[in-house]
Amino acid sequence: MPPRPIAPVALTIAGSDSGGGAGIQADLKTFSALGVYGASVVTAITAQNTRGVAAVEDVSAGMVAAQMEAVLSDLDVKAVKIGMVSRRETIAVIADGLRRYGRLAVVDPVMVATSGDRLLHPGAIAALIEDLLPLALVATPNLAEAALLTGRPTAESEGEMVRQAEALLKTGARSVLVKGGHLPGGDATDVFLDGQTLLRLPASRIETHNDHGTGCTLSAAIAAGLASGLPLAEAVRAAKHYLHGAISAADDLKVGQGRGPVHHFHQWWNS
Repeated sequence: MPPRPIAPVALTIAGSDSGGGAGIQADLKTFSALGVYGASVVTAITAQNTRGVAAVEDVSAGMVAAQMEAVLSDLDVKAVKIGMVSRRETIAVIADGLRRYGRLAVVDPVMVATSGDRLLHPGAIAALIEDLLPLALVATPNLAEAALLTGRPTAESEGEMVRQAEALLKTGARSVLVKGGHLPGGDATDVFLDGQTLLRLPASRIETHNDHGTGCTLSAAIAAGLASGLPLAEAVRAAKHYLHGAISAADDLKVGQGRGPVHHFHQWWNS
């Protein structure tokens, strides 16, 4: 009997969501659902559920650095995803670790939770732009995050999404995926730009109250695709498809009393 193939390894650097729908927990579920072994570096601990965030406690920058060193010095990490990094000091040690190990990352600039709770200290925004975006193979802001990062009004059209993506490319990011889920209209259309290729990624809008963790899940799915050897644009397309399925099945979970999570294992549990 031939040996089983070794699962590729992806690393998530993000905050913990005690409700299990976003952050580290969503990333590891996504990696597992897509056949990738997940390692993690915890940047913050949140007390949250489907109704909101009750408390946030940051992990020290030294401990974040130690976790990165432990993982990257031992595991054959094929892709890195970065989510919630709320402090300038944390961003600095993550950027240093990526540079030392010669890694680029999927950077999801998590600033505000789906509930509306702010997760990024205001002083850290400049560090994210100056230190992390230049190390982004792809940055994946939503409309509000793209506006904060570019200093422009929130996009109300696909044309403005493209202009903000172009502005973010100037920060040093190799490519940008601006997520248009909150754009008015019947479709949830994302825009991908790498300086040469412009991709319009539409999907039918799904009416559901259970959309917690969508951004984390999408960026983790991109990282999973990259770890599995997909070219970037193909990894983005595959991640969009996976997320659409996870949102479509979200109402089947019935988790919590607020905005529930997407269904990361929809391909398995409903089969």
